[in-house]
Amino acid sequence: MGSIRIGTCSWKFPSWEGLLYTSTHHADEYLAEYAQRFDMVEVDQWFWSLGKQSAALPKEETVSTYDRQTPSDFRFTIKCPNALTRPFHDKEDGRDRENRFFLDPELMQALIATLQSIRTKIGVLMLQFGYLNRKAFGDQSQFLRSLDRFFDAVDNQIPYGIELRNPQWLNGTWFSWLAERRIAPVLIQGYWMEDICRTIDRFEPLFGDTVSIRLHGEDRQEMEELTHEVWDRLVHPREVELARVAASIKTLAERGRVVYVQVNNHYEGSAILTIERLRAFLA
Repeated sequence: MGSIRIGTCSWKFPSWEGLLYTSTHHADEYLAEYAQRFDMVEVDQWFWSLGKQSAALPKEETVSTYDRQTPSDFRFTIKCPNALTRPFHDKEDGRDRENRFFLDPELMQALIATLQSIRTKIGVLMLQFGYLNRKAFGDQSQFLRSLDRFFDAVDNQIPYGIELRNPQWLNGTWFSWLAERRIAPVLIQGYWMEDICRTIDRFEPLFGDTVSIRLHGEDRQEMEELTHEVWDRLVHPREVELARVAASIKTLAERGRVVYVQVNNHYEGSAILTIERLRAFLA
């Protein structure tokens, strides 16, 4: 039997007061209160890092604070800076400009150095790639060769994961490559990707020891308009889908895998309330 850890995508939401936080706590103390109820969280605050000439990295004092506010058995799933996963900068004058930090082992090693105080608490260090068109890679095999060069050059003791948004590349070749590299598949429910339950049904025998599941939903802007970014109620319940997702999670755990489940407010309107429902299905 494996294990299941469920948490949210970020934790810095004042509208969770009453659902999770007490009004006596300052936002700087939210994580400590969060960790009393959950055993993992996704950190996405370091993702938007790519500047015109540089790439931002986490501040070590911030990482140390997160370590102090969480117990030793707590786990972070961390989105790597997008400087590592964007082949190009935003277009200027209609032209693509290559990102020199893309899949740069030195930048990854610098990132890992900033995370030393929580290294033992890293559940999955995730590289999230957007849709990779032919300007970036001619085909999947070219992409895999680039990944091979990258992972040959970085710390191989870190638990990595990769999220792809090229639906046609989520195939047997991809999941076999991940398993050989001992890299976790990161499956996202939403953003017009294939339903993760179907993906799990088709390819689960090829998965490695760890799987990351991210529940996001389809239309981020619509959810923000419906909620006014107050994340304390369900505005788009996904009862049937959530039940199916819970069944797939249970299957993965029953077959010996460690499963990290990260729930976004944009999935139903309140990650806290979605997790309550998900736990009920799992029970």
